[in-house]
Amino acid sequence: MAHFVLVAGAWLGSWAWDEVVPELRAAGHGVQPLTLSGLAEKRGVPARQRTHVEDIVSEVARLGLRDVVLVGHSYAGLPAGQAAGRIGDRLARLVLIDSPVPVDGESCVRRWPDGEAVEAAISRNGGFWPPPDRVFYAGQGLTEEQITRIMDASTPHPGDTLTEPAVLPRPLAEIPTTYVRCLLAGAALGADVADLLTGVRWRSAGMETGHWPMFSRPHELAGLLLGEAAGGDRRAAGISP
Repeated sequence: MAHFVLVAGAWLGSWAWDEVVPELRAAGHGVQPLTLSGLAEKRGVPARQRTHVEDIVSEVARLGLRDVVLVGHSYAGLPAGQAAGRIGDRLARLVLIDSPVPVDGESCVRRWPDGEAVEAAISRNGGFWPPPDRVFYAGQGLTEEQITRIMDASTPHPGDTLTEPAVLPRPLAEIPTTYVRCLLAGAALGADVADLLTGVRWRSAGMETGHWPMFSRPHELAGLLLGEAAGGDRRAAGISP
C-alpha cells in the first residue's frame, strides 16, 4: 500500500483532488490531499515558499507516512521537489504534473517568461497573485462548469512563495521522479526538465488534456498515479519500466 500526498498548484486547495481521491482509496491506498498555507481553508496564514515545503514535510511526519508517493501539480512541484529531498526513505516516488522544477538558490518567478508581469500583479494586489480570469482556462479540456468550479473556489496565492529562492537538500536527479506532461497546455519541456529526464531515476508520461487534469481527466489521472504506485519500488532502484 502506498500513501499518496496530493498537493495542487497556485490558487487551489485540497478540494482540487475531490474526484481523484476516491479512486486511489478504493484501490487500497492511503491518500492525503493537502492544502498549503495561505490558500483555501488556510487563507490568511502567512506563507513563504519554505512554509509550503514545511507543510509537506510536517504532514508526512505527523501522520507517520511511509511509501509516500508525493504528487505536486503546477506551482506545487516547487515545494514538493524540495520536500522530497527531506522526506528521505519515506519517499517512494515524486510525481510532478505540468510543473516547474525547483533550482537551488533561484526563485521560480524569475525564471518564467512572464515573471515580471507576475511580480507586478503581486505588487498591485497586496502581495498576492490574484486568480486569473475565465479566458486563462480556455483550450485546456475543461467544461464551462469545471471552469466555474475552479474560479469560484480559488483564492489569491501568497506572492512570497513565488519570489523566495528554492533550497534543495538533495539533487533532484537523485530522486525517483515521474514528470507528467499535460499536452494541451502546449508549452515545451524546459531545458532543466529535459536534462533531468536523461537520468535513470526520472521518467516521463503524457496526458492528452490540459493543465488541470484533476478536473478534466480525474479517472485517467487516478489510473496514472496508481500505475506509479505499483511500479515505484522497481523504478526507485533505477530499473526502467
